[in-house]
Amino acid sequence: MIDERAKDTLHGRLRRDREALLWKLDGLSEYDARRPLTATGTNLLGLVKHVATVEARYFGEVFGRPSPEPLPRWQDADGSDLWAAEDETLDQVVGFYRRTWEHADATIDALPIDAPGHVPWWPELYADTDLFAVMVHVLGESVRHAGHADILREGLDGRTGLRPEHEKRIDEEARAAHRAKLERAARTAASSTG
Repeated sequence: MIDERAKDTLHGRLRRDREALLWKLDGLSEYDARRPLTATGTNLLGLVKHVATVEARYFGEVFGRPSPEPLPRWQDADGSDLWAAEDETLDQVVGFYRRTWEHADATIDALPIDAPGHVPWWPELYADTDLFAVMVHVLGESVRHAGHADILREGLDGRTGLRPEHEKRIDEEARAAHRAKLERAARTAASSTG
């Protein structure tokens, strides 16, 4: 049997990673928050919007507690949750995410860890599940996308870290020396095997 300690631990990690993901938007302009930073268009604000939508669906529809936020039907998903449209501000997307936290937290708090749920977009064999499995799944999604956000933010302005209190002043010289050392190691390894 899965106990409340497991539920509390997963919930605590989810809360931590939500904050880490939002911190990646700290101090960014509307442009930098939403501009495409990869070949596929991945951007920081889009990651936040996507994770908010994931939480809204999994801690809402799956447990018969639909999100109070307007969401398109999951069957109509078109990728629009991966980027912010021109008329969606950074503050609006962050607000959506924070309101989603409240709803998700209420669902997590109200249900036992083994509460049954149904994920209609999962293969039928796995669609009937429970709160524990959903919490693990959503935490995985959140961690994955927070990691994406780490890399994107580092590429934007060099900022790294999990939380503001752990952020260190950027030492460009030390970073350049470290990167050069790694480049030398990669070239040496490539030339010795090729």
